[in-house]
Amino acid sequence: MKKVNITDVILRDAHQSLIATRMRTEDMLPICDKLDSVGFWSLEVWGGATFDACVRFLKEDPWERLRQLREALPNTRLQMLLRGQNLLGYRHYADDVVEAFVAKSAENGIDVFRVFDALNDLRNLETAIAAVKKSGKHAQGTIAYTTSPVHTEELFVKQALALRDMGADSVALKDMAGLLTPYATYDLVKAIKGAVDLPVFIHSHATAGLAAQCQLKAIEAGAEHIDTAISAFAWGTSHPATESQVAALRGTEWDTGLDLELLSEIADYFREVRKKYHQFESEFTREDVSVQINQVPGGMMSNLANQLKEQNALGRIREVFAEIPKVRKDLGYPPLVTPTSQIVGTQAVMNVLTGERYKTITNEVKRYLQGGYGQPPAEVSAQLRTKAIGNEEVIEGRPADGLSAEMERLRRDIGDLAKSDEDVLTFAMFPDIGRQFLEQRAAGTLEPEVLLPAQQSGRATDEGVATEFRIDVHGETYEVAVTGVGGKDSGKRHIYLTLDGMPEEVVFEPLNAYVANKSGSGRQQASAPGHVTTGMPGNIVDVLVAVGDTVHAGQAVLITEAMKMETEIQAPIAGKVTGVHVAKGDRVTPGEVLVEID
Repeated sequence: MKKVNITDVILRDAHQSLIATRMRTEDMLPICDKLDSVGFWSLEVWGGATFDACVRFLKEDPWERLRQLREALPNTRLQMLLRGQNLLGYRHYADDVVEAFVAKSAENGIDVFRVFDALNDLRNLETAIAAVKKSGKHAQGTIAYTTSPVHTEELFVKQALALRDMGADSVALKDMAGLLTPYATYDLVKAIKGAVDLPVFIHSHATAGLAAQCQLKAIEAGAEHIDTAISAFAWGTSHPATESQVAALRGTEWDTGLDLELLSEIADYFREVRKKYHQFESEFTREDVSVQINQVPGGMMSNLANQLKEQNALGRIREVFAEIPKVRKDLGYPPLVTPTSQIVGTQAVMNVLTGERYKTITNEVKRYLQGGYGQPPAEVSAQLRTKAIGNEEVIEGRPADGLSAEMERLRRDIGDLAKSDEDVLTFAMFPDIGRQFLEQRAAGTLEPEVLLPAQQSGRATDEGVATEFRIDVHGETYEVAVTGVGGKDSGKRHIYLTLDGMPEEVVFEPLNAYVANKSGSGRQQASAPGHVTTGMPGNIVDVLVAVGDTVHAGQAVLITEAMKMETEIQAPIAGKVTGVHVAKGDRVTPGEVLVEID
């Protein structure tokens, strides 16, 4: 047995798991020289949610980040996570988009492509793996690990064999929720290694506190590669610490050969970096063995917590956790990983908050039940499918087979805003925020979200110097000047602001939800049968009616987006539309009158 190789995920999955993917490129580049000297088998630097976060929040060009990292890490393989036919977005793309994205990713610096599908429908990996092989790069076929009555050792071995036959250079076991246990890991890796003569990688989140033990048992069973995170961003819903695993294997036949002192220096750097992102820390990213019961990945936990807190329903999160396995069963036991984690999680929230299971069904659940994401692992609820899509035809084949080539249309749609094929692909991944990003770049108005100071002291005085920034509250933008910080009281930090010229006291609670004594939107609260509102906070994706239109009960009048999932908002009664109080892009909260019908 040769030494164990390490892929460190500090520049991608570690900060995605713990600080909502908010680490900026400027905080990565200064340490790259030391990272490049360690001797990692690879560094995971791109893919997953990093592309989305760059464009949506950080206002960075993700392609430029990749180019900068490639230049700063000349001696290390760079790795990315690719969601098969979904790429980095939330729908299936035509094959020409997949081929173009892989080619440009390889051209800009990616050496290793970890390719997976949320349903383990391997048909959704074929085009991406073929494109990686064509680019001359390493294609890593990936199995999303989960537990259910249908997810057996025999099934996973069968999938590993299929990935080998597809041309994969290695096989990754991706345990995104921390569901693996040590002895189950040993048995599964032993079985895969006995059937497939390919390197095996173990990617296991530490959510249940078991990942380090799982990796050691995997190594004993023959796995050659493990994923770890520099300790400053390790454990909890992230990964085992790199230094800990290096120390555990030192002096054994599996010794990694990595320098603990150098790794400690890197950890010291990232400990200081993490302080800058304190506002994105969450109590839901710590170890919690209950993931073995509710199967909710850590990133999904924090996402759900933020959504529920936003509508003063955080106290119902345990109800949501209890509902998630029920929804998952109804949908045929999909692994909970993007995008299925959002699909299942959002539907569970709606079931709990509306008080009626499937009273509102998201568009993504409808698309899923129609076969738009691929073949579910098990039979779905026939009753739910009928309720969601009626007698519409179910897609039996590979979903992308029904898609026409898209690249030329995308080039036309984005026009001169795109200065390269990379820009066209940014627009393809996220049409609305991608266009907005390119428009702001052209206008020179890109403004990243503000990082709140980690420490401040003293009350405001007339002579004090304020820190100024803009903040969005319920869809409206306010100019805010931070003038001082008071003491802690029951775990809350009181920050004294000037808001729209008036002194306000604002409280940032542990999940950093904004609390102020202004309603924000100015919309009325729903009180009549014809008042259309929403059950979840989100954004308006489309307005489907105008004043004067006649609608029937149950007709879709709005499309909203929450947790990256779209939902149709339907007319509660039949009648004429007498008021429309929202526009595309508006932020909305439950209880507000969005459309009036008489």
